[in-house]
Amino acid sequence: MNTIDTQDITGLILAGGRGSRMGGVDKGLQNHLGMPLAMHALMRLQGQVGHIMVNANRNLAAYESMGVPVWPDPMGDFPGPLAGWLAGLENCETPYLLTVPCDTPLFPLDLAARLSHALLAEDADLAMAATVEAGQVQVQPVFCLLKTSLIESLVAYLTSGQRKIDRWTAQHRCATVVFDDTRAFFNANTADELRSLQQPGS
Repeated sequence: MNTIDTQDITGLILAGGRGSRMGGVDKGLQNHLGMPLAMHALMRLQGQVGHIMVNANRNLAAYESMGVPVWPDPMGDFPGPLAGWLAGLENCETPYLLTVPCDTPLFPLDLAARLSHALLAEDADLAMAATVEAGQVQVQPVFCLLKTSLIESLVAYLTSGQRKIDRWTAQHRCATVVFDDTRAFFNANTADELRSLQQPGS
């Protein structure tokens, strides 16, 4: 399978949100099986990418203690995941950036390989994971591999006041990769969802 060399990919863990559905806590630092959620993401990225960094807007020292660079949003007021992507693109020294959220501790260990294969095979600018739910393909846009050369496009989009991921990605050639395991993309938005992840067999 033709894939991008791992050393050419930087992984970005998105931990910059408000955590509003979890009572305003810093989601990436919530304990899951004895470790912060973001640490689970970091460990799952190791081996898939050559470099890792975190996008966070609070508790920066706690994230820095995980041993990777931490970058806050370049624009204020928590404008959403695209601001995190921009933080990653601005500080990425590889040709590709792979984004994952901090609250999905079971994402696939072949995420980077499968997305990079699709991006190359389809001559795309970015590749996104997707699952099939109730017979419908459901794109998981925050699991995205993108060319770092898209930074100028993203800056223009965000400075025009727009925020929606799908509207920006629709401007570019996008490959979609369907993963069979929907559970792998289960994210803990609430305290109850986080508890359900910790049940045996989950």
